[in-house]
Amino acid sequence: MNEIKMVAPCLFGLEGVAAAEFQRMGFSDVVAENGRVLLSGDANMLARANINSRFAERILIHMGEFKATAFTELFDAVRQLPFEEYIGKEDAFPVTGWSLHSQLHSIPDCQSIIKKAIVERLKQRYAVSWFEETGPVYRIRFSILKDTVTVMIDTSGEGLHKRGYRRNANDAPLKETLAAGMCDLARIFPDTQLYDPMCGSGTILIEAALMATGRAPGLLRSFAAERFSAIPQKVWREERTRAQDLISHAVDFHAQGFDIDPAAVALTLKNAKLAGVEKYVSASVADLADFQIPQDRFLLITNPPYGERLLDVRQAEQIYQTMGLKFSPGAGKKYFIISPHDEFEKHFGRTADKRRKLYNGMIKCQLYMYFRGNVG
Repeated sequence: MNEIKMVAPCLFGLEGVAAAEFQRMGFSDVVAENGRVLLSGDANMLARANINSRFAERILIHMGEFKATAFTELFDAVRQLPFEEYIGKEDAFPVTGWSLHSQLHSIPDCQSIIKKAIVERLKQRYAVSWFEETGPVYRIRFSILKDTVTVMIDTSGEGLHKRGYRRNANDAPLKETLAAGMCDLARIFPDTQLYDPMCGSGTILIEAALMATGRAPGLLRSFAAERFSAIPQKVWREERTRAQDLISHAVDFHAQGFDIDPAAVALTLKNAKLAGVEKYVSASVADLADFQIPQDRFLLITNPPYGERLLDVRQAEQIYQTMGLKFSPGAGKKYFIISPHDEFEKHFGRTADKRRKLYNGMIKCQLYMYFRGNVG
């Protein structure tokens, strides 16, 4: 197959992290933009991106991008795109998308026009008047931002944050892609000793273990493009074999989680087993107030409860104060804490050595990083 242009949407704040990961995978044409990464490669690279990406939300085939301020312009431009390179005459191709700050703001109308344009294109190519759409699903996704239309085909199916291990979660789970991004920014190594004193369903611990062992996050799941006729099955077998070969079993990594809720601890252990990293993850019931700082070098990454979601703001602030007292600075002690609270540092009691703006869903957060050995 010829070079495939791809789009990898990601959470705001993780564009650079995602772009660097694609470069490590072997992509050479990588461009980070707001909320997405542009890249290109052959069918093997498309499969590799789906199986290995820790930070992207999806891998989409970039069919075309153009300006449109009228439905006639939208229809004509979409009809020019070579959908027959992927979609067969029996395949299904539902259309979904969004529009923001654009003259074409009616989503149902845009869906209808794009669908009709693709149908007309395929009618001409296949010389048929009707499409049963009983075959594999090629989900068409569009975005319209400031009158710029991007039309894509989804190759992932379910979002890439759905690794396959977290079938259940606690009340306010951290998205897997965000947890992985935090781990990457904190730098996970094969000998990292990681702690999370408020581990919830264990997402941070598990993503760190996957990273430390080089285990691809998509090994446990399937992808929509595995049913695409244009992508040979051998491509997926080759890329899964490659991913398996990259797993390292000789690591000294360990992740220790604590949570006040016994159900959360049980869920962490269950999820770690489903992810295949139970050897590297342990968890036990404990209150934050009883957390003891390890004597040796360690890394702590945590997602404390948000006032907006689980507790009222005052209770969240009390947790931040307790953390500030417990998480003392010192050589070899590194703390990475995500919070949406604008005055987190005030309640924690220390100014962060570094901050990084990240989004947990629609909630704007800061990743507060403490890694210097002194209080200053």
